[in-house]
Amino acid sequence: MDPQPSPHPARRPPTPVLRALRLCLHLLMAGLLVLAAAGAESAAGSALAVVTGAVYAAGSYLPSVRSSQRAAAVWLAVLGASWLALLWLTPEALWVAFPLYFLQLHLLPVRWSLPVVALTAGAAILSFVGHGAALNPGVFIGPLLGGAVAVATVLGYQALYRESERRRRLIEELIATRAELAAAERHAGTLAERERLAREIHDTLAQGLSSIQLLLRAAERALPPGSPAAGHIDRARQAAQDNLAEARRFVRALSPPDLEHGSLAAALERLCEPGAAPESGGYERSGGPRVRFSVSGTPVELPTPYEVALLRIAQSALANTVRHAGASRAEITLSFMDASVTLDVVDDGEGFEPASVRPSSDGGFGLPAMRSRAESLGGMFTVESAPGQGTAVAVSLPLPAGA
Repeated sequence: MDPQPSPHPARRPPTPVLRALRLCLHLLMAGLLVLAAAGAESAAGSALAVVTGAVYAAGSYLPSVRSSQRAAAVWLAVLGASWLALLWLTPEALWVAFPLYFLQLHLLPVRWSLPVVALTAGAAILSFVGHGAALNPGVFIGPLLGGAVAVATVLGYQALYRESERRRRLIEELIATRAELAAAERHAGTLAERERLAREIHDTLAQGLSSIQLLLRAAERALPPGSPAAGHIDRARQAAQDNLAEARRFVRALSPPDLEHGSLAAALERLCEPGAAPESGGYERSGGPRVRFSVSGTPVELPTPYEVALLRIAQSALANTVRHAGASRAEITLSFMDASVTLDVVDDGEGFEPASVRPSSDGGFGLPAMRSRAESLGGMFTVESAPGQGTAVAVSLPLPAGA
């Protein structure tokens, strides 16, 4: 039999060690039945030893015995009855009790197997006495000691097996978590690189093409009427305009997915929905604070770097609120004014001392990273907080000319 702690439908294939233990059990049972048949004083005893071996062999190869506890109990009952009949005919059959101990302990729950092992040991002792053997301590100690050794061996093996399974599951979970973390880091790195490229294209290529357009327009106005260079300047200005539009399309294509299908206000409103999990924030807000979003002023179209910076700052500030503030309410406000756009994230959480904040070692989206985003666009970043008084994060960006 397969020496597992208990039948289980999802049992893994036996290891070489388990196969070796099962083979040893088969050989032990076969050898003891041969001994019982040889010691039988009648043909009926030898025949019954063969029947007992046949019952054992049948159960060893029936899949239902290994997968069903009920089938295993029925098989053990039939095997036990055959053994008791053999025990009645020959005292040599009492040695078969030792492999029976292991079968009972492996195939039955502990609350059943321990009493059955005790009954098996008692039957062996009674058989030894019933066949006229002289009473001595060994008659009682032998079967009882064998049962105790079997119980200690099997229960110890089951404890080791459970510990091994627990560690195997922990290792599998660790491997899965490492894979998920690596995928998340790759995704975050991809998004960060997209944002960096979008910012670089906007700040260098797009701004350069826009400046070329302005210079060509000024040169066109400065030309005398009918100048042969006017056509060349006009075509150059048109080429610069076309390439500027293409550069802006690149910037839009590299913007965060949150902004691909709507405005900044829509992305911020989705951020406040229950269970929202922004990609840069990496949190699940179920059971967290209630978050409300509002817009004040007249919304205007913002450059992509502005939208990216404001969205990422909102995600980071809200992530900090969920993870650290213990707040019950939070509010995100996007305000459009004549010369600037302002984002405020306010919560009623535990608060902290802003002066005690240090840059995070993992380069995460902490307060220093939010401040860096705002200042890279010429804006201002402020944090107001105190222990027990909540936190208010505000960022103000100057609106570019023409916005």
